[in-house]
Amino acid sequence: MKKIEAIIRPFKLDEVKEALLEEGVRGMTISEVRGYGRQKGHKEVYRGSEYEIEFVPKLKIEVVVNDEIADKIVDAILRTAKTNQVGDGKIFVSEIQDAIRIRTDESGPEAL
Repeated sequence: MKKIEAIIRPFKLDEVKEALLEEGVRGMTISEVRGYGRQKGHKEVYRGSEYEIEFVPKLKIEVVVNDEIADKIVDAILRTAKTNQVGDGKIFVSEIQDAIRIRTDESGPEAL
């Protein structure tokens, strides 16, 4: 099993979610996060004063999938989240040792 974490622009969520559902993802976790990378934040003006926004708002999508579809999931995220601008985000792929469904005690791929 693989855990795929994607940090994306908030306005891309619906597109990415639809693509993941089409590829067979049955569940996902979405978190509002803030951070910066090469984008290095931005400036905003509020009531005539300029403010430096260091941490840019993003969304983090987390899914755990079977190894067989992990590449398709990564491709779907790349295809739908990309705007070709600095700040599009990152994708992280990790190995998952086990998953356990609390309600039924199922473990491994059956728990997904």
